Amino acid sequence: MLAAESNVGTAPATEGLSSEAALSWKQIVEPVEPFLEAVHLRLRKQVDEFDPAIAPYAEYSLNGNGKNLRPALVALSANSLGKMSDAHVTVAVIIEMVHLATLVHDDVMDEGEIRRGRPTMAANWGNEIAVLFGDCLFAQALKLAASFPTPEICRAVAMATNTVCSGEILQTQQRRNFQFSKGEYFRVLEMKTAELFSLSCDLAAFLAGATPSQRNALRQFGMVFGTAYQVYDDCVDLFGSEAVAGKSLGTDLAKGKLTLPMLLLWERATDPERRQLQELIRDWKPSGFAVVSAMLARYDALAPSAETIHQYLLKARQLLGTLPESHGRASLLGLTSYLDRQTDALTAPDIGL
Repeated sequence: MLAAESNVGTAPATEGLSSEAALSWKQIVEPVEPFLEAVHLRLRKQVDEFDPAIAPYAEYSLNGNGKNLRPALVALSANSLGKMSDAHVTVAVIIEMVHLATLVHDDVMDEGEIRRGRPTMAANWGNEIAVLFGDCLFAQALKLAASFPTPEICRAVAMATNTVCSGEILQTQQRRNFQFSKGEYFRVLEMKTAELFSLSCDLAAFLAGATPSQRNALRQFGMVFGTAYQVYDDCVDLFGSEAVAGKSLGTDLAKGKLTLPMLLLWERATDPERRQLQELIRDWKPSGFAVVSAMLARYDALAPSAETIHQYLLKARQLLGTLPESHGRASLLGLTSYLDRQTDALTAPDIGL
């Protein structure tokens, strides 16, 4: 997974990756490591903004071993235009807090016990505390966004947060629904995951004084790359390992979420197999995972899923072609190549990265 980070006090995030994969990620983010360090320190300072009675929850949530992917996108997008400022650090902190809030809520809904290689907030303190603290994170992010002199930042963050939550609702409505189309699936991905990727690139461009065409290119890049990333993450949940993912696997099946490999399997399965799948998903038991895995392998659902990821990444690279040559643009291109290799490792895990 895109789990390796810079050396921003978060070395455990590289667990499960080969040394070559960790090195590759380090090379991509090395130019912006001071930026990521600043984001990390400012996130830690946000703990002081919460009531002392709930500070332990904030400390646990804000100091986790995350991937720093959205902050990295902010930094690399700004670097692609050659203009980075302290305001970019603040925006990265805001977006990361929104993202963390969604993870806290996701783990409640999915009953996930492991996140980033350690117990989730819900596993530690229960669902009630986790839900309420997730709300606190959302509110704190918006409060920080409102500190900008222009309302555009706060408006964009609020709209993106609304879109993310709406996407989660739409996905929840479609649980166990095998009539869920691939078009609807990709729309949900764009809303619940790619929106924050797009926001990271868009606000980075806005603060860097980008031209309308540059800002649009980066915004679309974030949307396309974020969609590819979520398809990859969905594949990891079915074909990966907890050591690499750093979180509980099989949660999509357990909650009846039908991701791209499952939709492809449904298209190819026989009528008896479809009835079996419906029964397994309706009355899910952990033992059903082996049956579903065998079906996925029989119909090779991973290969076309991986090809979909590669096609999205190709489109992402084409969007970057409209930007001026720079180290930042090269790093964004490197990010797409990195996810390409991570995807290939899923289809041929024995070769490593």
